[in-house]
Amino acid sequence: MATLLAGTFQVFAITTRHLADLSASRIGDMPEKSPTSEGASELSIETPKATFAYEAVVDIGPIESIGQSPFGERRFVSILGGVFFGPRLRGKVLAGGADRQLVGLDGVLRLDAHYELQTDDGAVITVRNRAIVDETAGRPPYVRSSLTLQAPEGPHGWVNRRIFVGTLHNLAPEPRVRIGVFVVE
Repeated sequence: MATLLAGTFQVFAITTRHLADLSASRIGDMPEKSPTSEGASELSIETPKATFAYEAVVDIGPIESIGQSPFGERRFVSILGGVFFGPRLRGKVLAGGADRQLVGLDGVLRLDAHYELQTDDGAVITVRNRAIVDETAGRPPYVRSSLTLQAPEGPHGWVNRRIFVGTLHNLAPEPRVRIGVFVVE
């Protein structure tokens, strides 16, 4: 047993020494100053710009509570239809989608909606829209989303290769929401 422990300690000591040597050699190869401490003015960080892609007015069903989880209350909202329009995309929102919601223990509402858009030329685009709604008292509401669009290749294939962000506005008392979608340039 003592021989086994001694052998294990020896392997551990060799491994530890090897890691220390490796770290020292890597640290020695690192520049003394970080890129942000010197020459930062030479580096340019591009600020992304967003361009309007489309607006959707979506008809929704009532909020259904589907129970608590360790993270908060889970809810479900059916997507019943609607319309969308923009410079390159227009058509209707298809019924059958859903918005799964979580009202977090922190009071923040997290949305994860999956639905389809049908363009005027018949193409079907699948949308996943994930949003955060933070209406913490004493601060302006924060309501933003990130969207992923999937379309068949062709006239709308460009959406497969872009990042989209959005806004969300509840149109209560009507059972509708208005979604503004922007493509990040």
